[in-house]
Amino acid sequence: MNGPVKQPAASTDFDGTRLTVARRLRGKTKSALAREVDLTPTAIAQFEKGPANPSQAVLAKICMALGMPREFFGAGHPLTLLPASDAHFRSLRSTSAVERERALAYGELSLEIVQLIEDYVELPTTELPDFAVPEDITTETIGAAVAEVKSAWGVPSGPIGNMVQLLESHGIVTLRLPIHTDRKVDAFSTNAGHRPLVFLNPGSDDRARSRFDAAHELGHLILHPDTEPGSKIIENQAHAFAAEFLMPAAEIGPLLPRRIDWPTFHQLKRDWGVSLRALVFRAHALGKLSQASYRRANQQLSMWGLPEPGELGRAESPQLLGKATDLLAAHEIDLDGILTARRIVADVTADILASGTDDKPKLSFD
Repeated sequence: MNGPVKQPAASTDFDGTRLTVARRLRGKTKSALAREVDLTPTAIAQFEKGPANPSQAVLAKICMALGMPREFFGAGHPLTLLPASDAHFRSLRSTSAVERERALAYGELSLEIVQLIEDYVELPTTELPDFAVPEDITTETIGAAVAEVKSAWGVPSGPIGNMVQLLESHGIVTLRLPIHTDRKVDAFSTNAGHRPLVFLNPGSDDRARSRFDAAHELGHLILHPDTEPGSKIIENQAHAFAAEFLMPAAEIGPLLPRRIDWPTFHQLKRDWGVSLRALVFRAHALGKLSQASYRRANQQLSMWGLPEPGELGRAESPQLLGKATDLLAAHEIDLDGILTARRIVADVTADILASGTDDKPKLSFD
């Protein structure tokens, strides 16, 4: 008489949270992964939430399906999950849930790498002013918020020199999204982890765009710490914050023309590092351009298309992580070994470190 069928032994060295991150990073739903490894979505959910663990054979299939080494899924080094409800995506309505989850998983691994680096390098302290946000956010509220941030950070009057570096110098980790990210994701920010994160568009090399995106995401971090993301109202509020931060009404108002004067707009673009479209919008919002002039100006901008005339140079690039890794190398600290010990995948690590490094080409005489 045959005895009971012996079930394959479950893996004891397994962290379900890491399966969640890996699955989302690869852009797969539970159902899609389940089909690839001949399981049910319920089984995948049980592996992710516990207490069930996959057998060694099933885990091998999962590793193959996700393109991750076995070591990544080991226990002992849990990752912090970033809930979608705490992330402000610029194009939330047009971005699929899978792409949002993929970007968040990238953010979760970014946070882990930043935390590991912080064990060896003292990064700038996070300095986000604790602005008392009223229930009804008005133009005056946004102006007060911008003034409080600039005062706390010691930002002088006049054009902002480098918006991305300004964020980094005050402890806001700024990165570019991976180049393969769906362009609809665009940019997003979150303050749900141990440090605020800002992710910028990977494909845009427009300096004005990178500066405005960075200021826009700062607006979310200041104005919307507890606000459900996605509404057009809060996106407009973040836009207004960025406009006031980069083009303060009291400073740029007297400089804006009262008619469509393209030479003046081009000079302001060079001086303030913002786009012609942003300047035209600002001129209309501040009552400088009539509705008819505003409409004609936008028609002309549409005819010119993108990129706008008047190149400003390379997009602003994050540098914080690049400088930190250079410092580790200078002190002969083996970052690769540290990351391997903490079960971080090499290809993902390379993407994240590159996304936080100035991508200016370096002259070599080799």
